[in-house]
Amino acid sequence: MTDQGAAKDDKTPRTARGERTRRALLSAAAAEFGEKGFHDGSISGITRRAGCALGSFYTYFDTKDDIFRALVNDMSGQVRDYVSPRIAQARDGIDAERIGLLSFLEFARTHKEIYRIIDESEFVDAAAYRAHYENTASRMAARLTSAAARGDVRPDVEEVHAWAIMGMNVFLGLRYGVWDDSRPAEEVAAIANALIERGIGAQGR
Repeated sequence: MTDQGAAKDDKTPRTARGERTRRALLSAAAAEFGEKGFHDGSISGITRRAGCALGSFYTYFDTKDDIFRALVNDMSGQVRDYVSPRIAQARDGIDAERIGLLSFLEFARTHKEIYRIIDESEFVDAAAYRAHYENTASRMAARLTSAAARGDVRPDVEEVHAWAIMGMNVFLGLRYGVWDDSRPAEEVAAIANALIERGIGAQGR
C-alpha cells in the first residue's frame, strides 16, 4: 500500500471537531448496543442518537463491526482511565485492590451497558474480548508484583492471583453494579478486600 493509500484509509480525526463527532458516535453506539444488542443495533440508530448525518459515520468507521470493535476498546480504556488514578492514591497494595473494586463498581453503576457490550464482543470480535481481559489482568499482575516488592503482599503472587481477583471483581460488578446497585459500594469492596488480604496479604499484617 502506498503512503497515499494509507492516508486515505486513516480515519483518525484530525481536528477537535472531528474528535467530538467520533466521540459522539461512540457514546451513541454504547447506548444503541447497550439497549438493543449488536445484532439489532444499527448504524442509522447510532447516527440518530448522535445527531449526526449518516455520512459522518463513514468518515470515522467502515461498518457496524468496526464501530463495535472501537467501542469495546474505548470502554476498556474508560475503565482503565477511571480506575487507575484512584488506585494511585492507595495506602498500600491491599488497599489498591479495595479501591480498584470500589472504582469499578462506581463505573459499572453509571455505565451498565458495559456488561452487555463486553459479553457480546466474545462472539462479535473475540480478539477484542480477549484483549480487554488480558490487558486488565496484566495491569493487575503488574500492580501485585509491585506490591510484593514493597512487602505489602505475599512474595509468591503471580498471574493466577490477578485473574482470580479480576474474576471476582467482574461478577461483583455484575451483581452489585448492574443487577442491583442499592448496597453501598464501599461495603461490597470492603468485604471482598478482606478475602484478598487473608489470601495474599503479607504475614504479620
